Amino acid sequence: MNIWNLQVAGMSCGGCVARVKRAVASLDAAAQVDVDLTRGHVQVQTERQQAEIETKIRSLGYGVTAAPE
Repeated sequence: MNIWNLQVAGMSCGGCVARVKRAVASLDAAAQVDVDLTRGHVQVQTERQQAEIETKIRSLGYGVTAAPE
């Protein structure tokens, strides 16, 4: 299991959080996604690679970079 810490720019509400969680779940239904909306931090535990997760979140219109743990 991989753990990816991401900084996601542009999330502003609970709907954004739900969209990110659904997007990751569409790649890996067993993924665990924790979102800190205030900090714009997303931690994903998944079997998928970081690039796949980042690409999926970017497709929603958010900016994504690797975040410090």
